[in-house]
Amino acid sequence: MEMMWNDNPHFVRNDRMDMIDGLRAFVATAETGSFTGAAERLGISNRLTSKYVAELERRLGVRLLQRTTRKVGVTASGEALLARAPALLDELDEMLAEVTEDGRGFTGTLRVSAPVTFGEKYVKDLLSRFAAPHPELTIDLRLSDAYVDLAADGIDLGFRIGEPALSSLKRRKLGAIRSRLVASPDYLARHPAPATPEDLASHLCIVDTNRSDPARWRFLRDGDTTTVRVPTRFMVNSAQVARDLAVAGDGVAYCPVFVLGDDIEAGRLVPLLPGYDSPARPIAAVWLEGRTLPRKTRALIDFAVEDMRSSGMA
Repeated sequence: MEMMWNDNPHFVRNDRMDMIDGLRAFVATAETGSFTGAAERLGISNRLTSKYVAELERRLGVRLLQRTTRKVGVTASGEALLARAPALLDELDEMLAEVTEDGRGFTGTLRVSAPVTFGEKYVKDLLSRFAAPHPELTIDLRLSDAYVDLAADGIDLGFRIGEPALSSLKRRKLGAIRSRLVASPDYLARHPAPATPEDLASHLCIVDTNRSDPARWRFLRDGDTTTVRVPTRFMVNSAQVARDLAVAGDGVAYCPVFVLGDDIEAGRLVPLLPGYDSPARPIAAVWLEGRTLPRKTRALIDFAVEDMRSSGMA
């Protein structure tokens, strides 16, 4: 008797198509919009993914997906199944995890997304600390400053900075980030330090385009907010590069504190506008609404709350 096999622990090895395998393949295909995307998420081949879905359709006696040469669509029957199947699979995974993880720690793969610089400067170390007691846990960290579709990319948990753009995502606030206005001693030797936000009009400013309104910088003082539109010397889509340009003396930068490290203490950068503060930008963990959170995902959220509190970001 020929045995079907694959390396993904979610899939059952036996001599017949398993209904759970079919449901996993169907949900992944429907959420990613293609068999290729589903196969990548599940860690199996395109052929096997398609085969699992076809067998599920045969068993149910209904068409779940509409195949075209360009994409895969979901039928009305497929929509009805998709409304309930993810929660069912999540509950099954949760039940199995409680049995296996109590004795040996978290297992499987945890897919996490984060903005590039925040991920490089903070999230990677947070995940390293979280994963240390769980040798059988695999962390898949995806860094991108572009919009990340949690469903299509199979992301379990996303770290986001700023106010949420979608109400369909559930979120938990983890902390907040503030920024500092900085310049190098070399730059300040050539340009007098600004005394007020309005003085920035005569300075060379390095603008981080990842901000929602990049060239409008906001400052707080005694409960009042001052917003100024700054002239642009450099426009970059990286807070790290904005910091690097400031250190090189190319202008004034408004950088998140986590990017600066010990630059101010070491004298590489000088804080400007004493007495002014920046508005706090929330850091949140986000996940798909309507999905049961696996124990390892809930544990990561709780760990992040405590970790950010100890780091001073909460």
